[in-house]
Amino acid sequence: MAVPAGPFQVLSRRRRWNRTRPRGYHPPRIRNTFENAMKILYLHGWHSVPFGVKPAYLIEHGLELIQPALPDDDFDAAVRLAQEAFDTQPPAIVAGSSRGGAIAMNLRSGDARLVLLCPAWKRWGTARTVKPGTRILHAREDDVVPFADSLELLENSGLPESSLITVGHEHRLADPESLQALLSALQG
Repeated sequence: MAVPAGPFQVLSRRRRWNRTRPRGYHPPRIRNTFENAMKILYLHGWHSVPFGVKPAYLIEHGLELIQPALPDDDFDAAVRLAQEAFDTQPPAIVAGSSRGGAIAMNLRSGDARLVLLCPAWKRWGTARTVKPGTRILHAREDDVVPFADSLELLENSGLPESSLITVGHEHRLADPESLQALLSALQG
């Protein structure tokens, strides 16, 4: 399932082959899933790891993820590693959870869209705005990163209120409703 790509891991759902079908045949639904898979740079949070609940859910739904293991003790090194991953395998989207959201905000991400989950931008990094088209998912009851921080980020960036998706009941956003909202934000 994991395909080594330098110091980064690129994951995608395994193709299941049916030996009774002609070589190269794929039902249209499966073929479209793999041909249209978008590459996403997924940046995990502080004291979190790649291949967690959210990345597993996204992979299960046919998305291709680049997931560098980011150091917890050095924010600048984490940004450098994420930038290297971005430059090596340019993604269509950069998604970041909590501290990973702050890292995403501090990348030179060109035309890639940003999807941020409870971004901890006030705790780490120097970026205080995000680019147009950014989507932010946040739980009102988040007890780690205040919901008000995402409201302030919207205001700083001049984004419409529709850019903020209120979902979930806690910081991790690992419940089924939050996972579905994340998938929709990435696909939309």
